[in-house]
Amino acid sequence: MTLQIGATAPDFEAETTEGPIRFHDWIGDKWALLFSHPKDFTPVCTTELGTLARMKPEFDKRGVKLIGLSVDPVSNHNLWGNDIKDVVGIAPNYPMIGDTDLHVSKLYNMLPADTSGGSEGRTAATNATVRTVFVIGPDKKIKLMLIYPMSTGRNFDEILRVIDSLQLTAKHSVATPANWKQGEDVIIAGSVSNEDAKKKYPDGWKEPKPYIRIVPQPTN
Repeated sequence: MTLQIGATAPDFEAETTEGPIRFHDWIGDKWALLFSHPKDFTPVCTTELGTLARMKPEFDKRGVKLIGLSVDPVSNHNLWGNDIKDVVGIAPNYPMIGDTDLHVSKLYNMLPADTSGGSEGRTAATNATVRTVFVIGPDKKIKLMLIYPMSTGRNFDEILRVIDSLQLTAKHSVATPANWKQGEDVIIAGSVSNEDAKKKYPDGWKEPKPYIRIVPQPTN
C-alpha cells in the first residue's frame, strides 16, 4: 500500500522504551508526530533526538504526542539515550519504537515490502530511507509526510510551523500562504463562497486576484 496524505496511518503493535503500545490507541484523541531513524548511534540523528526532547513542551502545548522509531532494539535505544544527553544536554523524553523486524518501516513504506531479515547486520546506509516524519491527526489520518536525507538534520521549527497551520486549517476554512507564521494573515479556502465568507468576515477581505481572499488569522 502506498501511503498518501489523507490516508489512514497504519496501526501496529510495537515495543518501545516506555513499554508496548498499539499505535492508534496510543494516539488517542491527540495529534502525533512519528519520526524515524535508520540506525542508533548515528551523528545527525543524535542531534535530532536531543533537539526534539528540548522542544517537547512546544509540542505538548499543541496537543501533539511524540514518538520515534529506529530499526535497532529498545535496549540499544536506552543506551543511545545516554549519549544523546551527553551531546545535547537532554535525553529523549518520549517513547522510541524498536523495529528490529522492520515491520513498521515496511508498513510505512520506508523500506520495500519485500525487504528480508531484520535489523541485525543492516547499516545506516541500507536503511537510509528510514528518515521520514509523519504528522497524524486525531482522526488517525496522515496530515504530513517529510523525507530527509541522512546528511541533513530535520528542522523542527518548520515542523511546528506546519502543525500550527494544520491545526488552524482543521478548525477554520482557511489556508496559509508561503512562509506563514502564527498570527499572520491567512487565505479564505476556495471551498467557501463569497456569501458565506461575508458572514464569517463582515469586515471583508483583501483580494489581489479574484481567487485570493486574504483575512486576518481567526483567533477563536
